[in-house]
Amino acid sequence: MTAAVEAAEVGYSVVLIEKEAFLGGRVIRSHKYFPKMCPPSCGFEINVRRIRSNPRITVHTLTTVEEITGSAGDFRVRLKTSPRYVTGNHSLDGSVIEQLSSERPDTFNMEIGTTGAVYYPHDSAWPPLHVVDREALSEADMLTLTEVAPPGSIDMGQTEEEFHLDAGAIIIATGWRPYDAAKLENLAFGQCPNVITNLMMERLAAPGGPTGGTILRPSDGEAPGNVAFVQCAGSRDENHLPYCSGVCCMASLKQARYLREQDEDAKITIFYIDIRTIGRLESFYHDLLEDENITFVKGKVAGISEDDGNNLILEVEDTIAGEKPTPQFDLVVLATGIVPNTADAPVPIELEYDDYGFIDGGTGVEGVHAAGCSRHPCDVSTATKEATAAALKAIQDLNR
Repeated sequence: MTAAVEAAEVGYSVVLIEKEAFLGGRVIRSHKYFPKMCPPSCGFEINVRRIRSNPRITVHTLTTVEEITGSAGDFRVRLKTSPRYVTGNHSLDGSVIEQLSSERPDTFNMEIGTTGAVYYPHDSAWPPLHVVDREALSEADMLTLTEVAPPGSIDMGQTEEEFHLDAGAIIIATGWRPYDAAKLENLAFGQCPNVITNLMMERLAAPGGPTGGTILRPSDGEAPGNVAFVQCAGSRDENHLPYCSGVCCMASLKQARYLREQDEDAKITIFYIDIRTIGRLESFYHDLLEDENITFVKGKVAGISEDDGNNLILEVEDTIAGEKPTPQFDLVVLATGIVPNTADAPVPIELEYDDYGFIDGGTGVEGVHAAGCSRHPCDVSTATKEATAAALKAIQDLNR
């Protein structure tokens, strides 16, 4: 979004391609940014206003890039758009949705709970339109929908559409996904309901999340009083992700603040290999060191098990104290790392990637530039700076 508005506001036409039904990616799923602890909706809404007010920007959601041919100044891009089945000619209200019973996993909230098969992606969604999950919608509900929805608001006859566009330069900002915590069998994700990931914690803390912003244990809906954060869950591990994702420490420190804001008596333990907070972020860490309810233990968690009451027992070595305690917690949060989306879905043009799927440094193709987590693990601030730089490089390509 940043690259698009920066290029468009100095006079260039931009086409913004988004594979999901809405703009905002991982950022809009966050509760707050560090270090200022403000909600991402602030910057997101500013960018949406800039996009809406600029006729040079065209947005295609539910769209993927299928093929790129050509060269700098003369690229030809083939795209495919999946049907939304909602036309946007008339709005859908709650009275329509209430008459449907089909459900789907709530992917926006990291599959904590479900939504209806006809759903509104999130409170700040852009475009501000519902989406129909055709695979989840029962035949009975499809009949009901066509009967009760305002005439012209639903078109179940929509199909995939392919189209082409020409571009002088391309910016890759395809973002990231979390490492699959289910692969960490020793850490019991998917086996114990009260072992969650850092992205799930982010949604539990968000006002628009599945619990309305109150952090609760999945097993019983109770507020956790004793919480563990397990750093480097799968990261810096040759069997999973050999690299450090750079932002996980700050994310856990931020989430520890969420818990302390909600419960002044909550106890928090952070198990770490190293705490990595760079530059100006160091003070964010030192502030938490002064909190008597937050304990830092240097040691890698080797295993997690569960007692009869859904409480969690950690197998860990405190390398500083030289002890192997087996502490118990109400809730465990796994700090899983960043995996580039290009690792699973490479951009359909011959680019240079590193061993992990990141476009490390330049793309190797003139006229194609990368920004954010398509290049390397990074925070939001770094991603937006790189987006501005990529926009400038793209403009220079066009001028040449």
